[in-house]
Amino acid sequence: QVQLVESGGGLVQAGGSLRLSCAASGGTFRRLGLGWFRQAPGKEREFVSAIGWSGGSTYYADSVKGRFTISRDNTKNTVYLQMNSLKPEDTAVYYCAAAKYVVGRRNEYEYDYWGQGTQVTVSS
Repeated sequence: QVQLVESGGGLVQAGGSLRLSCAASGGTFRRLGLGWFRQAPGKEREFVSAIGWSGGSTYYADSVKGRFTISRDNTKNTVYLQMNSLKPEDTAVYYCAAAKYVVGRRNEYEYDYWGQGTQVTVSS
């Protein structure tokens, strides 16, 4: 069983930056495909970004491409999401997710483990 704990959310002005972290425990971290999803009030959860086992392959939603960067540190069992040039429409609860054996998946149903989420609020 893998446990995921996100941190780093908060309130930021438009144009600002935040870095989210997700610490994993209880599994073989380097063999997990990792992703970030978000859910805004009244909307469905949506894919934000994903990363492969070694960090060499990264995937982004069009809405965040060029502004967000996903990375992972397999020595610290942690995945990060650096968010720059934040916009009010980025406001959401951000979730870290892990998938066994697969990487780069954009469908939330392909992920096996989820964190509890961290709130990101971007003011205009």
